[in-house]
Amino acid sequence: MAAVIVQRVRRSFLAPLLLPVILGISLASAINLSDRLMDYVLQEFGLEAQQRLQNWQRLHGLAINAPIDRKLHLVNSFFNRAEFVSDQSHWGEEDYWATPVELLTTNGGDCEDFSIAKYLTLRAMGVPDEQLRIVYVKALELNQAHMVLAWYKTPDAEPLVLDNLINHIKPASQRPDLEPVYSFNGEGLWLNQQSGVRKRVGDAEKLEHWRKLNERLEQQLRP
Repeated sequence: MAAVIVQRVRRSFLAPLLLPVILGISLASAINLSDRLMDYVLQEFGLEAQQRLQNWQRLHGLAINAPIDRKLHLVNSFFNRAEFVSDQSHWGEEDYWATPVELLTTNGGDCEDFSIAKYLTLRAMGVPDEQLRIVYVKALELNQAHMVLAWYKTPDAEPLVLDNLINHIKPASQRPDLEPVYSFNGEGLWLNQQSGVRKRVGDAEKLEHWRKLNERLEQQLRP
């Protein structure tokens, strides 16, 4: 319990530094971590945490001009190195959507955190938003909710699935263990129907956690 309290306190100090960084990723297509942030992470979380952030920046520089399949594999394997930890044990909350910086700094997160980190990183590398969707699924073998990232070559193409459960990226048809429920990106929210057809049901702002994340981002940019 003490560890959870420490993590929660540290996160409260990280928030003012992290959130503008994430908005910069989504809008400026770049991963720029300030000296202030890097110094803070070094002091509070240690050298290994700082190095993980530095490696994230290097990954962006290495892969930004790479073919799309290379980007997908590099980003998927990079974030899958982090430890899977439940929100309750990691943050003391039932459901918390962490930023990529929080994931890498603490070297832990759950499936939502992995998927969001991969999505934002690929967006920063220039992958179009319409090709990416964060997908809420039911993991049938585990009988529990799960989240993955899907990449679509074209809107009607079979997607490739980036998952923290396995390192190998597979087409959706080779993942019968995953049953899609809904998906979203920066442009919209889609509900998967029993027929297999995806129906747009509005914007991702309907998702409370996504909306709160964006509200926090906007607050950090106010003068």
